[in-house]
Amino acid sequence: MDANKKQRIALEVIKVLKTRFDSFPTDVQLVRNAPFHKAFLKAFSAKISESGIDTNKLITLNSWIHGLNTTLGQSFFENVANILCDGDKRKFSGEKIYEMQAKQISEIMTDLKNGIEEPNVERENHLLDSNNYGDLTDAQAFTADCFFVEQDRVVAIELKSVRPNSGEMRGEKQKILVGKAVLKRLYPDKDVYYYFGFPFDPLSREETGYDKEAFMNSIIEFKKFCAKDELLIADELWSFLSGEYNTMQRILDIIKSISTESFIENFEFLNNPNKILEDPDRYLYIADKWCLEGEKTIAENLDVLMRQAESSNSLYKALNKNIFNYKGEYNYNRANTLLTKIFE
Repeated sequence: MDANKKQRIALEVIKVLKTRFDSFPTDVQLVRNAPFHKAFLKAFSAKISESGIDTNKLITLNSWIHGLNTTLGQSFFENVANILCDGDKRKFSGEKIYEMQAKQISEIMTDLKNGIEEPNVERENHLLDSNNYGDLTDAQAFTADCFFVEQDRVVAIELKSVRPNSGEMRGEKQKILVGKAVLKRLYPDKDVYYYFGFPFDPLSREETGYDKEAFMNSIIEFKKFCAKDELLIADELWSFLSGEYNTMQRILDIIKSISTESFIENFEFLNNPNKILEDPDRYLYIADKWCLEGEKTIAENLDVLMRQAESSNSLYKALNKNIFNYKGEYNYNRANTLLTKIFE
């Protein structure tokens, strides 16, 4: 993984950690009104007390963890996926497909639902391609969480941070078939691939491991509507996106290098413009550990920048700006100003 992508992933990690630190419940917040939760949890009071956990803290921390899950599912996984493949999230609305394709998609879904046919990507693609003629009709709008186009192929991925509920798979598979028909019409000279992507396998005992067959069996109706080669999971997903082996472990290594007990202390140190002058060695150490390649370069060339700043008001201002805003988002304008001066 190149240094730029490592830094961009690291910045996503920092943003998540900063926002979750800011929302971490205080002692006052722990006294939360949750009468229904508390009423139900009384039945488990003996088991809860064995673990030494206070009921109020359990309820509040569970809410905080739910917020973390939401952040990972709604932004972090998507952003990292698109960083790795140089893609983006893409919404397709107002598109058309052929009426014959719409009819064929309906027939495919009926056959899968009734068990007449088993999911087969090659067969389904052939049926869609052989019916791309005639009058056009409006296509169902859809969004690809991760989307990229290469010389010979188009790839779209529907990212799922949790396993779909019962009954969802039929609608998800129909959306993918419509998506394939739309994308093939938009990119007629390219092969079209559409996948479900799961960032990790909750059934695996290994961090980056997965058992695709067991995972598919754990989701109601998954195998009824989807073939094995429509699913990318755990390291299979991340390595597919990056084109490099063992990518999931590299992502976890970046997270672990930043997510330590000293995170907020290190964050505040880096985000104080005076600290790079007071202790450049520590600044360089944190920047290196956090995979912030640009900040390493700035720290290593601080003397040059300081001399140039004596005659440049804009550069002096940039040196005195914070690296991150209050949300933990990186100040790219500051970094670009400083790095441009270094490489002039």
